[in-house]
Amino acid sequence: MDGLTLSLVCLLAVLALIAVRTPIGVALGAVSFCGFWYLKNFNVALGQLREIPYYFAANWDLSAIPMFLLMGSIIYVSGIASALFWAARLWLSALPGGLAVAANIASAGFAAGCGSSVAAAAAMGRLAIPEMLKAGYEKGLATGVVASAGTIAALIPPSILMVLYGIFAETSIVDLLIAGIIPGLLTAAAYTAMILIRCRLNPDLAPPSEIEVENLRRERWRALAAIWPLIIIVLGVIGGLYTGTVTPTEAGAGGSLLALLVAVVQGRMTFSKLIEAVKDAVLTTAQIFFVGFGAVMFTRLLSFSGASAMLDQLIAPLALDPLLVLMAMTVVYLILGMFLDPIGIMLITMPVFMPLLKSFGFDLVWYGVLVVKFIEMGMLTPPLGFNVFVVKGVVGAAIPLTTIFRGVGWFLICDLAIIALLIAFPSLSLFLPELMN
Repeated sequence: MDGLTLSLVCLLAVLALIAVRTPIGVALGAVSFCGFWYLKNFNVALGQLREIPYYFAANWDLSAIPMFLLMGSIIYVSGIASALFWAARLWLSALPGGLAVAANIASAGFAAGCGSSVAAAAAMGRLAIPEMLKAGYEKGLATGVVASAGTIAALIPPSILMVLYGIFAETSIVDLLIAGIIPGLLTAAAYTAMILIRCRLNPDLAPPSEIEVENLRRERWRALAAIWPLIIIVLGVIGGLYTGTVTPTEAGAGGSLLALLVAVVQGRMTFSKLIEAVKDAVLTTAQIFFVGFGAVMFTRLLSFSGASAMLDQLIAPLALDPLLVLMAMTVVYLILGMFLDPIGIMLITMPVFMPLLKSFGFDLVWYGVLVVKFIEMGMLTPPLGFNVFVVKGVVGAAIPLTTIFRGVGWFLICDLAIIALLIAFPSLSLFLPELMN
């Protein structure tokens, strides 16, 4: 069979293995190994399996991933999420849907420290959803805001998805991380505006709730004093990247050290919590790298078989209208997002799409922001929206899965509006990187 046919067979084989619950890294690696064996011989396939993991793991840019993960783990185990939600609740509870707005803002703030949408959804789910349900909030709104706001973590630095995209796209990781700031803030603002409008038009969605404290003004400033270290950490990481003072790896390492020192000074860190944070960062790093090994093997197989060049020729008639190519890729990401985890989606699609993007002349930083946004939308879409199931795990049998999916529908409408703006006005993503450079 020709290279394109072989690549399509391999891609279908990968998806079939994933459908039967084979780990993504194993599926990519096994299919790629068989592909090399078919094209050449067993020794060549074995050589690829031996060499690729070393060269992938030796990439210095990847060292940013464990540093960002460690920073997020330390912030998570130190209990900063509860302080964030309490501060947001004190300042925003008087607004229509104030608790939902507070959950949204707190999730965005926590996202800027942890870089994981799943961690943000899980942390805020335990804190915010019980409070909203206790105040009489509509169940779809209470769960939908937590599941949706967690996705902001993939846009606002530090973002693991941005780092992985930058490596596969061979473009500046710093530019990508900075490019996600405005879209991330726009997403948080759009969610807030939607909550305010809905709750103003239909007060039954979120009955007014009062906070019983002796001196509200004093408690508000006291709550802000409890979260100032996180603000310093986030601004330090973003500021260091923006000014070019530090690399992503140095920013992650410095942020991890600062987060640890702050947690110790505030009495939030114990030795057992530190061990828990390190274990979590190491385990997640290993999972990401294992998927990466398989993805690099799959990329090399596509290149070796000549499928990339053949695919360029096949799609060439669409080049007169790049918007059609963009729409086709969007549909693929949204469909895959219904079934796969974000990192798996990126590492499966990048080997296929990257040659097309380069041949059509798309700005890879701008498209990187779109890819991350597409993938995060997929984490909210049925039947297997990742963040929805995280929230379902938090609330248990008290709230049906259909109610949570219905609740995130309003937030998906906001996401579609943000994507339309990013496509129509690329400067929303490129303004800060261009200003920085």
